[in-house]
Amino acid sequence: MSGPHLQPFASLSQTARDLKSGALSALELTQRMLHRIHTLDSQTHAFARILDNSALEQAAKLDRLREEGVPLGPLHGVPIAIKDLLFTKDTPTASGTSVMAGFSPDYDATVVTRLRAAGAILIAKTQLTEGAFGNHHPSIQAPINPWQAAAWSGVSSSGSGVAVASGLCFGALGSDTGGSIRFPAACCGIVGLKPTYGRVSLHGAFPLASSLDHIGPMTRTVEDAARMLTAIAGYDPQDETSLNVPVPNYVAELWNTKDLDGVRIGVDFSYVSDGVDPQVVTWIEEAMKILQSLGAAIVPMQMPASARTLADGWPQTCARECADAHRHLYPARREEYGPELAFLIERGLSVSASDYEALEAQRVTFRQALDQILLGLDAIIAPGMTMTTPTAQRMTQAVESSEEGANFLIFTAPFDYSGHPTLSLPFARDSIGLPGSIQLIGARLQESRLLQLGAAFEAATPTIDYPGIGMA
Repeated sequence: MSGPHLQPFASLSQTARDLKSGALSALELTQRMLHRIHTLDSQTHAFARILDNSALEQAAKLDRLREEGVPLGPLHGVPIAIKDLLFTKDTPTASGTSVMAGFSPDYDATVVTRLRAAGAILIAKTQLTEGAFGNHHPSIQAPINPWQAAAWSGVSSSGSGVAVASGLCFGALGSDTGGSIRFPAACCGIVGLKPTYGRVSLHGAFPLASSLDHIGPMTRTVEDAARMLTAIAGYDPQDETSLNVPVPNYVAELWNTKDLDGVRIGVDFSYVSDGVDPQVVTWIEEAMKILQSLGAAIVPMQMPASARTLADGWPQTCARECADAHRHLYPARREEYGPELAFLIERGLSVSASDYEALEAQRVTFRQALDQILLGLDAIIAPGMTMTTPTAQRMTQAVESSEEGANFLIFTAPFDYSGHPTLSLPFARDSIGLPGSIQLIGARLQESRLLQLGAAFEAATPTIDYPGIGMA
C-alpha cells in the first residue's frame, strides 16, 4: 500500500486531524489497522469480533465525502473499538456471555449512533468479562496485558484497555459499574474517563447494574478522551437517566487552563493510605508535588464515611440489579452461565428489599456530602487501585479474600454510586516496569475541569512509551 506507514500509537486527535486534512486516507488507514488486528489479536485476545466489512465500507464512504467537500465530523475516519455490550444493529452483541452469543439487536446503542455520526469507524467489538462482572466465561480467553502477559489486564473493559494499549485502535469505549473503565486503564497505562451518571446515554447497553453503569472513553491521551466524550455525550430521550443539559466542546475547553494557579485539589491522607500498597501511596505523594509545581494547592479534606459502606455494599446492589437484568434468561438457561455470574445472580435473588434500600439511602448521603465537599475544590486526588498492577493470579486471590476484595473497590465503587466523574491517568512505573495510575474525582457534570487538570498533569509527566507489540 502506498502512503505513510501506519503509526498505531499516534494519538486519536492527531490522527483525526491528518484524516480531515487528507494527509491520511480513511480506507487505507482502516485496511492497515485491520491487518494489524488480524496479525496480533492471537497475542492479545482483545476482541470479541472484528468488523472488517462494515469498517471498510464506512471508510470508503468517508473518503468519498471528504473528496466531495462534505463537512466532516470530529472523529472522521478514526478506527474506534467498542465494548461488546453495546448494541450494534444486525451484528451480535454477546456481552461476554455464552447465553447471548446469538443475540443480534435490531438497533444501535445511542453511543454507537453518535460515534458513527461523528465519523468514527467502528473497527471491532472488544472482549469483556461475562455480563461485565468479575471473570470471563469459561469458554473465553481473557485479554492479555501487553506490558506483561502474567499481569492483570483489569476487569470487564479489559478488552478495550488492551486494544488501546496495544495500538489496535485509536480509542475505545468501555463501561464502568464498579471500576471497569478505571481498573483496565490503570493496568494498561492509558487514560480512562468515567463520566457523570446520565452524561452519556445507556440506551442500547446491556446492563450489569443499571443504577451504577457508566459508559466512557478509554484512550492514550487526555485530549483523545475529551474528543470522544464530546462525540458521545448528551441528552437522550430514550434513556430515562439521561441528563438534559448542554454538552460543552470538551476539546475546545481543554486548553482554557494554561497553569493551575488557584486550583484546589483535595486529599484525604487516611483514605489514600489506609490499606494501600506503599508504592501506590508514594505515587500519590509524587503526583501531588507535580500538581503543586503547576500552581495547585493541596487541600486536606475528609472523605465521607459512607464511602466505605458503599464499597462494602456494592456486591449487594450489583447482584440485585444484575438479577433483574437477566430475569428473561435466568434460571431458564442456567446451564449456559459461567459459575461467577450465576453466583452473582443467585445472590441478587436473595438480597432483601430492606438491605437494598439501606444502601440506596447511603448512596444519597454520600452523594450529598461529596457535592458539598466539592463546592470548595476543583477535584479530589486518590489512587486508581489499592495495589500496584497485580498478576492475574494475585488478583484472583485478592477477590477470594473477602476483606481484601472489599477494600479493592474503595477508590472506584463509591463514585459509581454517587455518579461523580472520575479520570484515571497513567503515572509512573512499579519495580518491574508495569504502569501505575492516579485518579481525579470531580463535581458532577464538571468533566471539562477534570480534563483540563488531567491535560496539565499529563503535559508535566513523561510521555508513555507503550510496549511495541507487533512493531518489528
